[in-house]
Amino acid sequence: MMEIDAIRTFFLWCTILNAGLLIFTAAVCACAKDWVYARHSTFFPLIRESFDTAIYYFIGAMKIIVLMFNLVPYLALLIAGY
Repeated sequence: MMEIDAIRTFFLWCTILNAGLLIFTAAVCACAKDWVYARHSTFFPLIRESFDTAIYYFIGAMKIIVLMFNLVPYLALLIAGY
């Protein structure tokens, strides 16, 4: 039973840390959009509209990954009563 508690705690902290990273990334991209574009455009020659679309898709994919691989397993262990 201790291993299940450790796994549940692991998924809880993964959810908290990854959700925090997601919120931080979204906030930086929303508040400092020009700065983020300037930093990335030195590495990748993209027009602004393409960059905005790529960031939008990245944040969306990150949200789905955090939900599916962190939050859902944690909730499943919680619901199962382990």
